[in-house]
Amino acid sequence: MVLKIEHLVGGYSQIPVLKDINFEVHEGELVGLIGLNGAGKSTTINHIIGLLTPQKGKITINGKTVYQDSEAYKKQIAYIPELPVLYPELTLKEHINLTIMAYHLDPDQAWQRANQLLKTFRLANKLEWFPDNFSKGMKQKVMIVCAFLTDAQLYIIDEPFLGLDPLATDDLLKLIKAQTARGAAVLMSTHVLDTAEKYCDRFVLLHDGRVQTQGNLETLQTQYPDLGTSLSDIYLGLARAGEKDD
Repeated sequence: MVLKIEHLVGGYSQIPVLKDINFEVHEGELVGLIGLNGAGKSTTINHIIGLLTPQKGKITINGKTVYQDSEAYKKQIAYIPELPVLYPELTLKEHINLTIMAYHLDPDQAWQRANQLLKTFRLANKLEWFPDNFSKGMKQKVMIVCAFLTDAQLYIIDEPFLGLDPLATDDLLKLIKAQTARGAAVLMSTHVLDTAEKYCDRFVLLHDGRVQTQGNLETLQTQYPDLGTSLSDIYLGLARAGEKDD
């Protein structure tokens, strides 16, 4: 497996947001991380990428923890945040060069890949533009280009469809499919359940900092036969039941 989370307890203060989280993401697999706002999705992601320190539990990527070798651990990850994070003083070209240096990529090969991605996302003529010149959707595309420029073992993608037009959404999904085909693992947080149902191999449903359930769609349908057959029906049924229990 690529990502393994064991008994993760953590958050932003002494009061944990995450309460004994356990799940895995395997090679060649796209896993959807699903949950209401405040369920713990972003907190889980921030722990995986090393921005937060677990209070308890363990996170490994290909058997390595961030404490054993921080650089080696983080080089295995490519992260696309929900809100684009760009340097206002750097052009698109300079963002790409920064990514190449950060991941120690071969410049010629990386730029060959970058040019393909720039063409795909219709940014090829924007290399000298600064972030202030980009729309929200274009900024998101810059983050996508930089992430998929790498040969990461684990792609973490947080609400990627916000701000993307339908063509860019389709291009992103094709990129994800190509990466899982080469054996990379992808963890994607999203509220777009119809797309998640169509493309994800498995789902991890969070509620109140816990894994409420996980599995592929067939498993969820078997576990909750009274909630419906679609991911949306099952998710909404569990979310409403969870709110009643709170």
